[in-house]
Amino acid sequence: MEYTNCYLSPLGGITLASDGEALTGLWFEGQKYYAATLAAEHEARALPVFDEAARWLDLYFSGRKPDFTPPLRMKATPFRKAVWEILITIPYGETVSYGQIAARLAAERCPPHLSAQAVGGAVGHNAISLVIPCHRVVGADGSLTGYAAGIEKKRWLLALEGVCLADSAR
Repeated sequence: MEYTNCYLSPLGGITLASDGEALTGLWFEGQKYYAATLAAEHEARALPVFDEAARWLDLYFSGRKPDFTPPLRMKATPFRKAVWEILITIPYGETVSYGQIAARLAAERCPPHLSAQAVGGAVGHNAISLVIPCHRVVGADGSLTGYAAGIEKKRWLLALEGVCLADSAR
């Protein structure tokens, strides 16, 4: 069984999902691929993991880097999971390009050449936004590219983290 809970952020409502032990989803209401990994049968419930996620979100939206990560369980293909695991390593207040992620994956696994577009597809389907920071991925030239919740939210989140957007707001 899966469970959901709501969180009200400065950018609007967020739906949290859990299997009862770990966070399995975090989506801005109305974003592209909203609740794509959420089981059709689920119920709203208060859970300790949702309290922990809310504490993480409170810290994050107050402009502070959270010093913990709620337990996560990624429901994804092996490729998407590999991309999402790289996203988790992107430091708060920094960005990387889709190409950099592709190069890192290619160096760690086969195939030796992996397209930035393939990485972009995996990043775009990230089911645990913010905690798995897909908003920190930018184009090769530093430009703000797609974000399932919208470019304005991406710009806002990066500004909150202190990322200089002068070069990336093309």
